[in-house]
Formats: sequence, C-alpha cells, structure tokens
Amino acid sequence: MRPFTYERAGNAGAAANAIAGRPHSKFIAGGTNLLDLMKLEIERPAHLVDISRLPLRQIEPTSEGGLRIGALVPNSDLAADRTVRERYPVLSKALLAGASGQLRNKASTGGNLLQRTRCYYFYDTSMACNKRAPGTGCAALGGFNRIHAVLGASEQCIAVHPSDMAVALTALEATIETADASGRTRKLPIRELHRLPGDTPHIETTLEPTELITAVVLPPPLSGRQIYRKVRDRASYAFALVSVAVIVEAREGSIRTARIAFGGLAHKPWRAVEAERALVGQRASESLFFQAAEIALRGARGYGGNDFKIPLAKRLLSLTLAEAAAEG
Repeated sequence: MRPFTYERAGNAGAAANAIAGRPHSKFIAGGTNLLDLMKLEIERPAHLVDISRLPLRQIEPTSEGGLRIGALVPNSDLAADRTVRERYPVLSKALLAGASGQLRNKASTGGNLLQRTRCYYFYDTSMACNKRAPGTGCAALGGFNRIHAVLGASEQCIAVHPSDMAVALTALEATIETADASGRTRKLPIRELHRLPGDTPHIETTLEPTELITAVVLPPPLSGRQIYRKVRDRASYAFALVSVAVIVEAREGSIRTARIAFGGLAHKPWRAVEAERALVGQRASESLFFQAAEIALRGARGYGGNDFKIPLAKRLLSLTLAEAAAEG
C-alpha cells in the first residue's frame, strides 16, 4: 500500500485550497471509482481531500423553472427524486441503468461525471496506455477493443467515457457549476466539460486542477417524450456497449424538437446535433428515423472488435426515435 495523507474540508473554498497547497492531491467523495484506481496503483495521490461533508446535497428548483442538483447528491437520491422522475425521466432512467444499488447509494453527481474509462488496458498497468502513462502507446488499437470508441477517437486513444448519467445530462443540455482555489466560480455547458482524446488523452476534462464541481443545473424540461436505452452484455451492473438518450416532441405526425446523445461510442457523451436537425420539421416515419441514424453515425470507424457497434447504434437510435415519436 502506498502511503497518503488525508483531510476533511469544511467548505468548497477550503477544499480547493487544500488541493492547491499540495502536489498530487485528489478530491474524494463517494470514492466508488477513485478507491478502485488507488488499489490498482493507477491513481497514486499523495493527499486526499474529503469533500463528502460539504453542503452540496440539495435538489432545488431554479428561478428559471429548472433544477439545481448539488454535486454530492447520491445517484440513488437523484434517480428517486419526484421532480426528476416526473420532469426529467431520461435522467432517472439513465441513473437506474448504471452500476448497482449499493454503488448508487455512494456515488455522487459530481463524481459520476468525472469517473474514468473502464478500458481493459487502462486498468492493466503492464500494458501500453497513453491515458494512464502518456507516450507509451494505445494497446487497444490492435488489441481486444470490443467496448471501445467508434466516434471522436484518435490514434492515441480509443477509450470511451463510462457514465450513463452524463449521456442524459448531455441530452438535457445541463450546465456545470464549479469553484476553484482563487474563489472564482464559473458555469460551463456540459458539452464543454469533457474532452476528446486528440494527442492528450490523459487530459480528460476542461477543469483546472483545483476546480471543484459544486452543482449541475438543468434548464426547464422540454415538452415531449424522454427515453434512455442501454445495450450491454448483461442485464445489470454492466457498462454500455451503446446507449442513447432521446427527447422528442411530435405533434400531428411531425417532429417539433429532438435531442440525441449517445454513450459507449466516444471519449465523451456524444451529441448527434446533425441528426437532430434532420428530424425537426419532418414527418415522423421509419425512413426518417433510419436517415437520422445514418447521419448520427456518419464518420464512425471501428477497430475490428468493435465494428458491430456502428450498425447496433443505428438500430438502437431508429427504434428509440420511433418509440419517442409515437403520439399517445
């Protein structure tokens, strides 16, 4: 076991300052991902700053008609919240599709967004992994890559982001609130939180080292139906091969609004904006949904073991759009 020091922060500013004052420090809340990574010596923090007691566990309405979710709200509480179930059902469904009940009881909203990939080679310290050890290569490119990315990947990394919750939040166009050691706060759209791998796959988000997620804010909900579907190797406690969050409003046979976000296909939750545009204003039909699916997967590339993900994602999206657009 590698030694490390520990302290419990009393507020968000103190937590950020504690990270700033010590090199190789990490925030810890539920620890459902970080503790596993420490046991495997993938993460080796010299100092842990416990933020689990900060007053960030509220779910409250905003003046704009949306919802503000504290970063430490457990996934179980968020999924069970009445307002979330009634007004943002895609989020509740995505949370319940992830992990086990025990893990959801511990996992926090902020931590869920920042969990790291489940790539086999990232977890095996004997294998080349640019995400874990920059410059060593990507063993997944020529290895067993069944669960890996088909969109937005690079020759440096083809890992995928594992969060179900982040996919739903992307479709809902959530905003992330943060605070840092200087006292600065900022708000950023969730689409700007995660990075594609490019040449620096070890840099996974746009957050600064001392920046702490304090809340997730949802805008007022869209009209229409919200659906989250997840295809995985077993019925529970498995990460997505492909998942999709869909929000569609259809009236008199025409698509009024559409939001589409994929999981399991890229290094970040993947928003299919062009496919959304192809749907809006059109008559709902099987051929339209197939066309949108083709557009959504345009440019997708398999690496052998994960080639099946491309037709699977197209079929999943087409079926989910048909269900969401069905009036009554």
